[in-house]
Amino acid sequence: MKHSGKARKSAFRLILIALIAAGVIGAIGGVVFRGGCIGTPFLGGVSLLWALFTVFTLYFFRDPDARVPAGTNFVLAPGHGKVDVIGTTTEPDFMGGDCQRVSIFLSVFDVHVQNAPVSGKLAYYKYTTGQFLNALKAESAIYNENALLGFEASEPRGRKVGVRLIAGLIARRIVPFVRQGDEVVRGDRVSLIQFGSRADVYLPRNARIKVRLNDRVIGGETVLAVFE
Repeated sequence: MKHSGKARKSAFRLILIALIAAGVIGAIGGVVFRGGCIGTPFLGGVSLLWALFTVFTLYFFRDPDARVPAGTNFVLAPGHGKVDVIGTTTEPDFMGGDCQRVSIFLSVFDVHVQNAPVSGKLAYYKYTTGQFLNALKAESAIYNENALLGFEASEPRGRKVGVRLIAGLIARRIVPFVRQGDEVVRGDRVSLIQFGSRADVYLPRNARIKVRLNDRVIGGETVLAVFE
């Protein structure tokens, strides 16, 4: 699949930065304590913290291949997590007004690579700066830093699906893998959000939602809705 390995590259970049930071802290500690009964435990503690950070980062940035189900006219969940909002809203930028909304909360223990919900074209992309409220709160979709991806489906042709990627209290970076105008295939990797976050899915009013509140969904695999 496209963009495989990009999440792991991001993980290695953070691990390298952490290693450099640990080396600097260790060097400073070595000068301050000059070895002895305090210096050695200090250096050991710094090494342990770096090792724990490395293990967590590799776990967090895991990126399994999606087992995309066969079929037509359906919308896949773009992210891994728990459905905690189903309702209606207004999204004027891409959907053009009233639409349905399904919101997925991604905890720090979920996979944070997002997948294309439909096959077609990324027809719209807009990045908006904002706050970093806790992503557990549904209102974070309104105030937080976010990126709106608008997909025009190839089946049924022209149907719109919007995905808003929302940064959270810990998540401070949204990394898109695609650009406006790119063609995508259902289940393709399209983005990465670093650490806990939220993904809102905007659907036409005539789409039939197939998930319920508190359902666990898998990005690129779970059927979120079908077009009728």
